[in-house]
Amino acid sequence: MLTVLLFLPLAVAVALLALPAAVARRAAWWAWTATATAETVLVVVVWAGYEPGGGVQYEARARWIPSAGVGYHVGVDGLSLPLLAVSCVLFLACAGYSRRETRRAREFAALFLFLQTTCLGVFAALDLILFFVFFDLSIVGMYVVVAGWGRRPAAARAALTFFLYTFLGSLALLLGFIGLYLAAEPHTFDMTELTDRPPLQGRAAPAALVLLAIGLGLAIKTPTVPFHTWLPPAHTEAPAAGSAILAGILLKMGTYGLLRIAMPMLPEAWRRFALVFVVLGVVSVLHGALVALAQRDVKRMIAYTSVNHMGYVLLAAGAAATAGERAGRLAVDGAVTQMVSHALITGALFLLAGVLYDRGRTHAMADWGGLAGPAPVFAALTGIAAFASLGLPGFSGFIAEFQIFAGSLPARPVATGLALLGVLLTAGLFLRALHRILLGPPRLPPGVGAFADLRAHEAAAIVPLLALATLIGVAPRFLLDVVEPAARELVGLVAG
Repeated sequence: MLTVLLFLPLAVAVALLALPAAVARRAAWWAWTATATAETVLVVVVWAGYEPGGGVQYEARARWIPSAGVGYHVGVDGLSLPLLAVSCVLFLACAGYSRRETRRAREFAALFLFLQTTCLGVFAALDLILFFVFFDLSIVGMYVVVAGWGRRPAAARAALTFFLYTFLGSLALLLGFIGLYLAAEPHTFDMTELTDRPPLQGRAAPAALVLLAIGLGLAIKTPTVPFHTWLPPAHTEAPAAGSAILAGILLKMGTYGLLRIAMPMLPEAWRRFALVFVVLGVVSVLHGALVALAQRDVKRMIAYTSVNHMGYVLLAAGAAATAGERAGRLAVDGAVTQMVSHALITGALFLLAGVLYDRGRTHAMADWGGLAGPAPVFAALTGIAAFASLGLPGFSGFIAEFQIFAGSLPARPVATGLALLGVLLTAGLFLRALHRILLGPPRLPPGVGAFADLRAHEAAAIVPLLALATLIGVAPRFLLDVVEPAARELVGLVAG
């Protein structure tokens, strides 16, 4: 079933591109939406059949490059299943939101279906080379989204910057993977074997070099300060659905890789250099929030809040190495919950920013004002998304950040105290944005006669994302019951 889940979008994408252009253009959105719906149903079935605490499940293996120790090996556990699920939900939301996309609609739908396969493949892969292949292909897919459907001429430059940065990171990642492979006896790229028998135990210098390569590759993708400068231009120029997937899914590949690869396969090196990741996390939290506070463009502001929110995940991962079993488990629980929460909330925020651009062809906050009057539904959903993002109780962001702070505080009290300031800064920047865009006298860009409230397909895409964020905030057990056993096992491996 997992293989079907992974490759169904790719098969539909190929079929769309093989159809005659006139037929495929009419069928593109319906095929995309039907496939994304089927994927969401499949992942719900997988979730329902998953046994918490049962380790890796739904495994599938096949020989691929046996002479090099490379195989097709996929499966899910408590770290990967939540990310698979939120990926399917967000791709379905983007399909619904793109109902009125007219620019090369067939190619647009096929590209997002291809991207869905690459994203799901990263989270399901249990072989390092398979992980790398999906990781690299996701870069190619997002490059085409930004370059082909972004705001020209700046889109081409933003796409090139994104590609060069992240491709450099993937090359560093590959070097790290080869280092793990060469150190393993027998040589293998299988992630379960490398986790069960970490290959560089007791070899401090080689382990540090491999961790540097893997950490650099994943830090660029996350993105972590100072490797984050590709992110705001890519978000600013990308179409709304592209920004939602970039922030909601692709950024999680970096933080997921830390939990899946760096921590369990290099436990001694991770403990030794955990403080470096804690410092980078705190710097990302504060820098992301402060720079977001200075933005005048809505999409750039949301992009910098992604740097801020991924910094919390990095803080939790670093603190978990020395926090003790209970606090470390809580920190990892919070890291995974934060990844899911950020995907839902920031995905909704970027789609809402897309509504602004659709109405007035601008993201500048100075061009908008008083929208709560003519567009109460848009205003209500924007307010909910903003309060959810700043971690207000009742939303998933609060559950995630509470666990991260509670788990990180025993081991890193100073760093955790500094990171708490990020919550205050995030509250300030979102309240300022809400005040400028929604309140005060009506203000519209030149040439815009009226602001139309959310259309049915836009609301149908955004409301479920915020509803899920609210459900996790009010009743998180269905998520935490899946995550906690995997978090306990991960902390046990890192703590030695």
